[in-house]
Amino acid sequence: MVAADKTRSFIPLSIAVLTVSDTRVAEDDRSGDTLCERLVAAGHSLAGRAIVPDEVAAIRAQVESWTRDPAVDVVITTGGTGFTGRDVTPEAIEPLFEKRMDGFSAVFHRISYDKIGTSTLQSRATAGLANATFVFVLPGSPGACRDAWDGILAAQLDYRHRPCNFVEIMPRLDEHLRRGASIPV
Repeated sequence: MVAADKTRSFIPLSIAVLTVSDTRVAEDDRSGDTLCERLVAAGHSLAGRAIVPDEVAAIRAQVESWTRDPAVDVVITTGGTGFTGRDVTPEAIEPLFEKRMDGFSAVFHRISYDKIGTSTLQSRATAGLANATFVFVLPGSPGACRDAWDGILAAQLDYRHRPCNFVEIMPRLDEHLRRGASIPV
């Protein structure tokens, strides 16, 4: 049974939000606003926010910088997950992943299908671990950001969520680095 364990205390996380767009600026970044509003309302803190163009180097540099910052627990990106020539967010970020989270994409598409039907196929939403930091790559629409946050991230980034959640495994995400072992490729 999925439920919140009221005997556990909420643990706030530091979450960075990156909007990937050639056209958005802070004043009209509705998707970034949606994510920031939801994460703060849930009790987390905004560790950083940026907008970068649809360019692999710019996207990768910003995400890698945040994943190397010990003050950032989670990175969420919005935008650049489609199929047009400028949609390169998965290509920029997936090479950073130590581990892919294939289930995120599957659950995201299941939730999205209920809202937009087969149009969900036009998204390449993905997630994984980079430098022992959770990274979630979302489409650029406010609706997709709401669906991902409300349907997946709000619960999985809440320590009280049962039977399990991402927060409880965070202390062990870098154990391979502490052991000095490398991940087999």
